[in-house]
Amino acid sequence: MLAFFTRHSHRHRTRLRRPVRIPDEAPSTDAIFIVIRRMRSPLVFITTVFAISVLGLSIIPGKDANGNATHLSPFEAFYFISYTASTIGFGEIVPFTTAQRMWVTVCIFMTVVGWAYAIGTLLSLLQSASFQDAVAMQRFRRKVKRIREPFLIVCGYGQAGRQVCRELDEAGRRFVVIDSHDGRVERIATDELESDVPALEADASLPSVLGMAGLSNQYCEGVLALTDDDTDNLAIVMATTLLRPGTSVIARCMDRVVEERMDDFAPNAVINPSDRYGAYLVLALQRPATYALVKWLMDPRDDEMPKPFLPKPGGSWVVCADGEFSEEVTNDLTRAGMKVTVVDPKDGHPDVSNANGFVVGTNNDTTNLALAERAKIERSDLFVAVLQQSDARASLVSALAIDSVFTPTELVAQESLARVITPLFWSFVEYAVQQPNEFAEGIMARLTAHCGHTGKERLLVDLSAQGSPALHRWLLHDELTVGQILKSPDGRDEHLPLVPLVLVRNGEHIFAPDESTTVTTDDHLLVVGHRSGLLALHETQYSDAAAEYIATGAHVPETWLWRKLKRHRPAA
Repeated sequence: MLAFFTRHSHRHRTRLRRPVRIPDEAPSTDAIFIVIRRMRSPLVFITTVFAISVLGLSIIPGKDANGNATHLSPFEAFYFISYTASTIGFGEIVPFTTAQRMWVTVCIFMTVVGWAYAIGTLLSLLQSASFQDAVAMQRFRRKVKRIREPFLIVCGYGQAGRQVCRELDEAGRRFVVIDSHDGRVERIATDELESDVPALEADASLPSVLGMAGLSNQYCEGVLALTDDDTDNLAIVMATTLLRPGTSVIARCMDRVVEERMDDFAPNAVINPSDRYGAYLVLALQRPATYALVKWLMDPRDDEMPKPFLPKPGGSWVVCADGEFSEEVTNDLTRAGMKVTVVDPKDGHPDVSNANGFVVGTNNDTTNLALAERAKIERSDLFVAVLQQSDARASLVSALAIDSVFTPTELVAQESLARVITPLFWSFVEYAVQQPNEFAEGIMARLTAHCGHTGKERLLVDLSAQGSPALHRWLLHDELTVGQILKSPDGRDEHLPLVPLVLVRNGEHIFAPDESTTVTTDDHLLVVGHRSGLLALHETQYSDAAAEYIATGAHVPETWLWRKLKRHRPAA
């Protein structure tokens, strides 16, 4: 189980590849060329009518005041037909003869037909899918080119992609969305995201589409392949690693064979939710405190810290599930030394009288909940794990008080976010699952003491001159410890609702550092806790008076502006 959690950290050895240019050409014609092609016939018709009208009006003779025959010049004929055909109608230049007026009447009806033809064709063009796709694509490309900060490309806006985008938006991270399913991209406009998200309905497996989404952009820092199709995700991994080596890529995959093919291209992570859930389930059985800590920290919801599950010794496990989920969970439980009985869901309610745990995972959420309820009725003390395909019935799952709920898209989203929002946090997760249960119990005790059972926002504190100017200036001539940094700038006897998880020094990771550990100007410190604590820590990072106070206890006068800013800081 430990090898599973860390196996994707070690990339396969890859061979050298030929560098190629990243394509970014649109797979369809530009909007301007579609307009020219579709409007060619109406424009030719109008031009012909206009030319014939001008020619006829200049040939037909008129009469002056003396009765002499006259002719309009080509320019005068052109001028008259122009304002007549455009329905402006200034009137006759000179008094016309009956023949001229009859010709003008014919011209008016001919131009009306021409304009009706052109306007009808134009309206039809504006409503055509090809034109709308071309316009959307050009608008998308302009939005992507205007991004001047680090961003991610999210391929797939299903349940997992939507949750990832929502959390990225709350974290203030920019991203670009690609999805080939009808209607999904349109939901972005109704999801009330803070940033203006470039989104395109297209096939993300095409290299040219990834190129248009900004794969070659210097600000692109990674790609998330979260589509519902494993083959498409494999194509995205291939395109990213081949066209832009070194770019971070995280992929979702349900099929073990496709997962192995992805590994050959050395992505940063391949998340197989069925396989991952089995590993988490084993972790909950073997080291419940570690499982409770990791799951609570990765869950974006502000729920209370769960109590560790303490399994009863002996007994067996019953797995009633379909397909690869059944196989993956059974293999993980068996490798962990559990006695597993696999039951076909079609055989009805399984016998759980002698079981220690029951895992139900059919392809129908209603069936899963019904089987789980029957098992709980027979054995109220039975540990029940349920596969939930969609979060649409999350309220029912909560009402039934299921012990462990597995939602594949949610697991994919949580692990993806843990890796991309704060990559250092994922290194802590990988370290924690390799430690004994006592390590997690110690972290949970510190979190409970300083933060209670809620509050798990993360912040990476950069102690350089750019990241923490006030603390950096202090460290140039004196020492600071981790514990001092986490003191409140309003009262140094009070500990901020924050707990240190990782201290990075010269590339070395110090996990769960002691608060007596001294820090240097080149260190990075990952902390977790309440938002109020992060705001107070921000004051310490930028205020010289606050930095000196938490280090010595001496009160230094502050500027009027800084006092005003402090007054509006939310209380803990």
